[in-house]
Amino acid sequence: MSVNWRNIGLFGALAVLYGATAWIYGWNLTLAILNMGLVSAIMALGVNMQWGYAGLFNIGIMGFVALGGLAAVLISMPPVTEAWAAGGVRILLGLAVGAASLVAAVLVWSRMAPGRLRGVVLVAVLIVGFVLYSTVFDPAVMAVERTNPSATGYLGGLGLPILLAWPAGGVLAAGAAWLIGKTALGLRSDYLAIATLGISEIVIAVLKNEDWLSRGVKNVTGLPRPVPYEINLQQTPGFVAWAQEWGFDLATASSIVVKLCYAGLFIVVLLVLIWLVETAWRSPWGRMMRAIRDNEVSAEAMGKDVTRRHLQIFVLGSAVCGVAGAMMTTLDGQLTPSSYQPLRFTFLVWVMVIVGGSGNNWGSVLGGMLIWWLWIMVEPIGQNLFAVLTAWLPDGSWLKGHLRDAAAHMRLLTMGVIMLLVLRFSPRGLIPER
Repeated sequence: MSVNWRNIGLFGALAVLYGATAWIYGWNLTLAILNMGLVSAIMALGVNMQWGYAGLFNIGIMGFVALGGLAAVLISMPPVTEAWAAGGVRILLGLAVGAASLVAAVLVWSRMAPGRLRGVVLVAVLIVGFVLYSTVFDPAVMAVERTNPSATGYLGGLGLPILLAWPAGGVLAAGAAWLIGKTALGLRSDYLAIATLGISEIVIAVLKNEDWLSRGVKNVTGLPRPVPYEINLQQTPGFVAWAQEWGFDLATASSIVVKLCYAGLFIVVLLVLIWLVETAWRSPWGRMMRAIRDNEVSAEAMGKDVTRRHLQIFVLGSAVCGVAGAMMTTLDGQLTPSSYQPLRFTFLVWVMVIVGGSGNNWGSVLGGMLIWWLWIMVEPIGQNLFAVLTAWLPDGSWLKGHLRDAAAHMRLLTMGVIMLLVLRFSPRGLIPER
C-alpha cells in the first residue's frame, strides 16, 4: 500500500495548528480544544457511516448525542433512594402499561381484518391504555419530582462506573435509531431528513421536561469521572513533588494532567472505532453498502435487501453518535439538556463531514478536529484582528465599535466561507473517498 503523503501532510498541518495554539494560548486551552475535537471527530465518524456508506441524510444527530448524554446519567449517578420510595416502582409500572398498550394496538392492527370494527377496537385500546397509563404514571412522577427538587427530584442512575456509560450510550442511541428507522427509512431522503430532525427535537423536549428522568432544565451535575480530580492531584505528595521539581504551577499542572488523561481515553476509543469501521469498509459488507449507495435499483435487482441494510447502517452510525454523546457528557461532568442545539450538534457535524471528505473515515477525523478548532478559535482571533485593524480609529468611533462587535459573528461567517471554498476547489472534501 503506497503512502499518501498528501493526507500525512494535512494531519501534520493540523498538528502544527494545535501546537501553535499551545505556544500562543497555553496547553490548558489547547488540550480542552483537543478533547472536544476528538469527541467531535467521533460524531463525524458516525454521520459519515450513514451518509458516506449509505447516502442516508440524517439531520437528527442532536437527538442521538443527547441520548448518549442521558446514558451517562442513568449509568453513573447513584440512585436516589427517597425518590424510588416515593414513586419509582410506580413509574416503571406506568411505563410498562404504556408499552403494553402500544403492543396491544399493534396486534389489533395486524391481526384483525380491515374494516370499521378494527378501527373501533384500535381506538378503544388506545384510549383505555392511555387512561391506565396516566392513572399510574402521573401521580408517581409528581411524587418523585417533589422529593428534594432543589438537589435531586429525579430517580438517579445505577451508580456504575462512568466508562460503562459510553457503550451504554451507543446501545441507547441504537435502540432509538432502530425504532425511528423502522418507520422513517421508507421515506425519501428529504422526508427522512425532516423526520429525523423532528424526532431529535422530541428527544430534547423530553429531556427538558421530564424532571424525574434527567432533572430537566435544572441539569444533572457532579457526574463521576474516569480520571482524577484536580484537587486530589494537588493533595497527592508525589504529584506535588513532581510539579515542584519541574517548576510547574500546581493548579496548571493538575489541570493539564487531567486533560491529558481524558485525551488518552478519547484517542483509544477513536482508534478502536476507526479500526472497526475501516475493517467493515474493506469487507464484502462495505462493498455491498457502497453498491447500494451508488445504485439502489441495481443492488435490489441483485437480491440485496436495501431497506434492511439502510436500517443496519442507520443504527450503527447512531450508536457511534451516542457513544460520542456519553463521552462529551463525561468530559463536561454534567447533563445540560438546554445546551443541545441543532447548530452545534447537527449543522457543525455535517460541516465536519463535508470538509473532511464524505465516505472517508480519516477525512471525518480531520474535519472534526479542524472545524472544532476553527469554531473555538475564530472568535478570539477575529477580536484580535479587528483590534489591530481599528487601532487607528479614535475611541468612541461608531465604526470601531461596530467592527469589534462583529467579531462575535465570525464563527458563522468562517463556516460559510470554508464550506464555499471546499465545495468550489475540493468538492469531495480534503481527504476524498478512495
